[in-house]
Amino acid sequence: MTKKAVILLHGVGSNGRDLQPLAQFWQQQHPDVTFISTNAPFPFDQGNGGYQWFSVTGVTEQSRSARIVAARADFDRTINDLLAEHDFNLQTDKLMLAGFSQGAIMALDALVTQRFPLAGVVSFSGRLASPEPFVSNDELKVMLIHGKSDAVIPWSESEKAVAKLEEAGFVVQSYYEAGAGHTITPTGANKASAFIGEIFNRV
Repeated sequence: MTKKAVILLHGVGSNGRDLQPLAQFWQQQHPDVTFISTNAPFPFDQGNGGYQWFSVTGVTEQSRSARIVAARADFDRTINDLLAEHDFNLQTDKLMLAGFSQGAIMALDALVTQRFPLAGVVSFSGRLASPEPFVSNDELKVMLIHGKSDAVIPWSESEKAVAKLEEAGFVVQSYYEAGAGHTITPTGANKASAFIGEIFNRV
């Protein structure tokens, strides 16, 4: 029987526990899917006991893409370790990534590099900062969700990502929520849940 899983990727300075309520919410709606929320591989270098996929200390528009590239090996190791732990076979099973903020940046990076045979990707409050060229897949769907009042990563970053992804040949859906800040709202969670169902019901 084909297994289905969604790995949830938290934002910088956070941890896997913070996305557990979202994982539990989605689990109720999709009981045949495994939802896994994990810690990023590096301790947050600004304290508080959280974790990071890459450091944002001193990060600039020019340096961000290089930090993403440098983070790929540890990101891939984290994902592969989780898949092994859950006895997940990427050749026969179906995997989605759902990331928030920095986790969304890394999920979109995995999407455009095609390092994993993904079934789909959800990006909450993210941006596409990976260096081009992108590896296209005209059958792979991605959904970008962003609050229009986000003061951390402007929602225009998701707009830019949609344009780049569509240009690269991906199948893109987007939802921009008026009044929502840098967070995952109940409406956003439900939009993503419907997208998850759409992806897994067609495989």
